Amino acid sequence: MTRTVLESKTKTVTIGFDEPFCVIGERINPSGRSKLNAELEQGDFSTVEKDALEQVACGAMVLDVNSGAVFKNKMAEDPRYADNNFVEPALMKELVQRVQAITDVPLCIDSSVTGAIEAALEVVEGRPLVNSTTGEEEKLEAILPLCAKHNLPVVAISNDETGISEDPDVRFEVARKIVQRAADHGVPAHDIVVDPLVMPVGAMATAGRQVFTLVRRLRDELGVNTTCGASNISFGLPNRHGVNAAFLPMAIGAGMTSAIMNPVRAVEMEAVSAANMLMDHDPNGAKWIGLSRVLDAVKDGASFAEAAKAAQAAGGGRGGRRGGRRRAG
Repeated sequence: MTRTVLESKTKTVTIGFDEPFCVIGERINPSGRSKLNAELEQGDFSTVEKDALEQVACGAMVLDVNSGAVFKNKMAEDPRYADNNFVEPALMKELVQRVQAITDVPLCIDSSVTGAIEAALEVVEGRPLVNSTTGEEEKLEAILPLCAKHNLPVVAISNDETGISEDPDVRFEVARKIVQRAADHGVPAHDIVVDPLVMPVGAMATAGRQVFTLVRRLRDELGVNTTCGASNISFGLPNRHGVNAAFLPMAIGAGMTSAIMNPVRAVEMEAVSAANMLMDHDPNGAKWIGLSRVLDAVKDGASFAEAAKAAQAAGGGRGGRRGGRRRAG
């Protein structure tokens, strides 16, 4: 049975066909967040730390850490800040250190800049998920040797030099190519987590059916775990969280094993928790019952994040770090 093992200093999370759906928190990402961009440019990590703690309290099992900030004011002063290869490595290192100082979950190191991933690996503790490689030759030759050297799992995105195909068969073949090339570099299939690329259903009516079929093929034919940016399915639509909440259980039923998503949205976490129980990945419904108590508090006026943090505190949960030291590589 395919299992992709991720570790922090104190905690292990397994992504697998017979495991609970892995929620990877998406919010530590400055893309499209002008306020967070501005804070990071000023060296202010307060929102990052708040988002990290809230996501873990709400049920994130892994935290995605994305360093793709744009420092517009610094660009005007120093042209080096227009180059992501200059900006991202130092920022990624700081983000990783800040997040793992206050949380105990594994990390997903998210950057298109190889230097930023290398910088993260200098300070990360445990066994993170590298996000990501594509089927492009340049990316494969940059990322796969790095993952092999440090014995790390990697997200494989199903596009290549030709771009993102609307044909699901083409995206499957790109995934197959990445799995084969990874094996050549010594990275086994169980350490490949394929992102089959979720298209917006508002732009492509068959997008949902496409991804469900792709996930089944990736599981049955390649034996790999899968992930996606879950909110892509609802891009451009009203009531996006309702669409996401319907999509996630259907993807889980098709065999998807993780998603990069917003765990602070109660309706989406409720859908994931119910799906876990229905798939027999929640023994005795314990997680469902715990979440139901949090949702009862939400009905009484608390925000989901507030209620989740209160439940975590009442149950003795801690966001702080404890235990021995272990680093990738």
